[in-house]
Amino acid sequence: MKNLIGLALLFTTLVATAQKPKTPEVKAPAKEEVGLGGIRFRNIGPAVTSGRIADFAVNPNNFNEYYVATASGGVWKTKNDGITYEPIFDGQGSYSIGCVTLDPNNSNVVWVGSGENNNQRSVAYGDGVYKSEDGGASWKNMGLKTSEHIGKIIVDPRNSDVVYVAAIGPLWKEGGERGVYKTTDGGKTWTQVLKVDDHTGVNDLIMDPRNPDRLYASAFQRRRHDFAYISGGPGSGVYKTTDGGKTWEKANNGLPGDDKGRIGLAISPADPEYIYAIVEASPKDAGFYRTTNRGASWTKMSGHQTGGNYYNEVIADPKDRDRVYTMGYAISVSNDGGKNFRPIGEASKHVDNHALWVNPTNTDHMINGCDGGIYQTRDGARTWEFKSNLPVTQFYKVEVDNASPFYNVYGGTQDNFSLGGPSRNRSENGIPNSEWFVTNGGDGFESAIDPNDPNIVYAQSQHGGLVRYDRITGESIGIQPKPRKGEKEYRWNWDAPLFTSLHKKGRIYFGANKAFRSDDYGNTWEVISEDITRQLDRNSLPVMGRVWGMDAVGKNDGTAPYGTISAFSESPKNENLLAAGTDDGLIQVTDDGGKTWKKSETFAGVPSMTYVYHLLFSQHDEKVLYATFNNHKRGDFKPYVFKSSDKGATWTSITANLPERGSTYSVIEDFVDPNLLFVGTEFGVHFTQDGGKSWRALKGGLPTIAIRDMAIQKREQDLVLASFGRGFYVLDDYSPLRNLKQTEGKEGYIFPVRDSWMFVERSPLGIRGKGFLGESYYRADNPPVGATFTYFFRDDLKTKKEKRQEEEGKLNKDGKDVKYPSYATLKEEGNEDAPYLLFTIRNEKGDIIRKLKTGAKKGVNRITWDFRYPSANPVELNSGPNDNPFQPNDVGQLAEPGNYTVTLSKSVDGVMTDVAGPEKFVVKVLPGAALPNTNRAALVAWQRKAAELQRSAQGASSMLGDANNRVKYLREAIFKVSKPQQDFVSDLKAIEAKLKEVSLQFYGDGTAGRLDIDTAPSLMNRLFSAVYDGYGSTADPTSTMKDQLQMAGDEFEGALSALKAVHGDIKMLEQKLEAAGAPYTPGRMPEWKKN
Repeated sequence: MKNLIGLALLFTTLVATAQKPKTPEVKAPAKEEVGLGGIRFRNIGPAVTSGRIADFAVNPNNFNEYYVATASGGVWKTKNDGITYEPIFDGQGSYSIGCVTLDPNNSNVVWVGSGENNNQRSVAYGDGVYKSEDGGASWKNMGLKTSEHIGKIIVDPRNSDVVYVAAIGPLWKEGGERGVYKTTDGGKTWTQVLKVDDHTGVNDLIMDPRNPDRLYASAFQRRRHDFAYISGGPGSGVYKTTDGGKTWEKANNGLPGDDKGRIGLAISPADPEYIYAIVEASPKDAGFYRTTNRGASWTKMSGHQTGGNYYNEVIADPKDRDRVYTMGYAISVSNDGGKNFRPIGEASKHVDNHALWVNPTNTDHMINGCDGGIYQTRDGARTWEFKSNLPVTQFYKVEVDNASPFYNVYGGTQDNFSLGGPSRNRSENGIPNSEWFVTNGGDGFESAIDPNDPNIVYAQSQHGGLVRYDRITGESIGIQPKPRKGEKEYRWNWDAPLFTSLHKKGRIYFGANKAFRSDDYGNTWEVISEDITRQLDRNSLPVMGRVWGMDAVGKNDGTAPYGTISAFSESPKNENLLAAGTDDGLIQVTDDGGKTWKKSETFAGVPSMTYVYHLLFSQHDEKVLYATFNNHKRGDFKPYVFKSSDKGATWTSITANLPERGSTYSVIEDFVDPNLLFVGTEFGVHFTQDGGKSWRALKGGLPTIAIRDMAIQKREQDLVLASFGRGFYVLDDYSPLRNLKQTEGKEGYIFPVRDSWMFVERSPLGIRGKGFLGESYYRADNPPVGATFTYFFRDDLKTKKEKRQEEEGKLNKDGKDVKYPSYATLKEEGNEDAPYLLFTIRNEKGDIIRKLKTGAKKGVNRITWDFRYPSANPVELNSGPNDNPFQPNDVGQLAEPGNYTVTLSKSVDGVMTDVAGPEKFVVKVLPGAALPNTNRAALVAWQRKAAELQRSAQGASSMLGDANNRVKYLREAIFKVSKPQQDFVSDLKAIEAKLKEVSLQFYGDGTAGRLDIDTAPSLMNRLFSAVYDGYGSTADPTSTMKDQLQMAGDEFEGALSALKAVHGDIKMLEQKLEAAGAPYTPGRMPEWKKN
């Protein structure tokens, strides 16, 4: 009974407690993120090798306009036959493109299928179909978001609302949107009109131009994983519809009866009864087929086929029904309907072809897309023109060196070698393709640079092909580790990890299925681990629900060996602490230099056997190790970023709020702040300031693109990205990201300013920009020369008028009344000065050297001082950009190097208030001159003296012009005065004579010049020579320049005195004319007395 009473009392207590009203939880308002719009990445290309092209869409009414679908770089457009290309898809949800199509009834309507239409190990995934109705200016995702790979889009020429899509479907898993989809309302809704099964999609689709309801589709069953590839199955085959997709029938009579793989289709525009198919199948059945009875039966024309993993596309000639082209390693052509093929000819051209447009009016004119970019021929492939202005290179990895004064960037590319090039240079013409160089051939992967000698470069091709490259001589020597006596061949990853040690000169690490160390630059190798993978038999692993035999179509085509080391790191704090990750999901750690290894194989929340993409030991804490996992090759696109605080014994996820869709590749740690990390993902780069508790995207200047790898250049504090499809990106001086917390509670803040190099940019092309090389000349931008100030400002400062208009806009949007402003309001608005920010630069003495004015924008922004004083030239209120390449920019002389400060102020309605600073910074002279300046202070003093004379002389010159102009008006006014002419003409003539004398002193004798009579240089000629002869140099002024300046000064003294005197004469004449009642003339104040 007591127990029952106790239970009753406990129940009553619990109920009473549960029924007590809870105090509502008051959540603190979410802290507003600091805007980072002013921190922008800079693309440095290169375009020297370009990248993989998937498709073209050429405007049938204007062949100079076409769209380019790149496999990994978005969509580009040209309006001028490739003289220039413009990226038009950068802000969309995908960067990988499978196809692009124009509406035949309206060339401004563009359809894009996202997700590359190949099946190679490096392909990326998309998010459906996009449509633009304004020539690519704006886009809308029209659905089919789980298709992941789109092979073809066809618009019905009779009705633009009717569109067919060949959805290949996911490569890495079953399901998704696969088959043929049709819309009859312009993409608002879709109906799946052909479905085969969950493993089979449709890779190609063709339409009979005589009857758009008759279509042929090639179904394709395939699957790829890290360990295997199957390029065919019972689901593959050809289907036909004659009623616009309502019903379909198989059309495989005559095609291989066993499992088929990828089938490329083409219908001849010259004779639509001729339909071609290039068929992947078993070696005996694969080949080139043709039907002339609308698919009722097929005839094998030859055994020619190019491989379903990467090619098997066919293009029919627009004029000759027997001429067909196939895409493959080489472009092949048949002139007899496919019986015989020959290479078309590709001298001086990249291989691996994927797209070909043949001009329907001139078939000698073709545009080709391959792994190396875009090529064009106008003579039937005898010669090819390379479009060297399309920077869509696919970089797997990136590394930077410590070269001075500017570092170099290195990386390996998909099918375009390993490359190196400058992060910036001294040129005002930017970074050209010619400054990039190849360090190794093949597909390029990891590069590494000796930390002590930037001329020693290690570069790698696929499957561990490692060389040591001598940057001075250009020589390279192969240094790949080879099996020891009695040892089996090593298994190399497609992208084997390579690492240079910070602990011992000449030490490098390399990984296959075993780890290797060399202490002599790769001349000899020591095996420091046995096989540290799972050592699985990949051929016993199931694919598409079962284990496939060795004769399966395309079995493991383009698949690297499985069971390899995929990531490696050496601790910067302990030379014996090493970590290796594998493609089958293991992390192995040794703390004794490789004698023993400890294995981790399960990680909370990470699927078993997930690919270990990157490992990184902390440079702050020996115990800390970071890892990224990438499971996209099993159809899992989630991010996985982990941290171990005990040398890999246990692991914690720091994935936090990274986007759910976006596989992770690499992680990197700031060398100052251990909590500042960056992670590269499938769709961009993110950073964290709290060690991974929360992440934020860095988007400034960066398109939607995969970031496969990152590097930090410590000296410059630059973050460098390897993008897979848009080349390299540099975030110049990322250090403000360390200090974002310093902005809290402040109206404004100037971040620490890094030391800045002062130099005069060279001009190798003779003039600015692209010189005379035409608009097709490619160059990447350098950062601006100067001291760059990164600053935070809390608010957007707006005028009263802007605030009123903003409020009125809200009322308009809500459909509410908008009242007229009052008279007082409009007067206040009209009298208000626009707000702005002012940066004041002072030297060590406190003298103001320069003031920079800019708009007051909210968030973090940047502004650059070019190290110069203000221009001494006369003020021009309506000056625009300097488009004259021969005219120097309107800038002042360079200031002296040394210590400076910068202060941030704001001006609101004319009231100036200091907001931040002073912040100290240092300006240094960039070394390297053959004849360096001997006394910079004396040079600057001389230049300031010259600038002061220039200021005065140009001002006097303007006054001289003004005086001549005033005299012209005075001459006209004399004729309109009711007084005798002689009262004024003699004064006027005397003034004109004096002005001519002054003009002679300023500008010389023009009449003598016309008669080739030798005369002395004018003072302006001498001044121009003294000032502008040294404009492009930091060298000591020459004696000639000094002499010219001295003589110009001496002559100017007398000329200025004469000009002042004649100016007084003009005023006296104007007074006489005013007294005589002359009409108004410029510069004269009228007099009036009230009667």
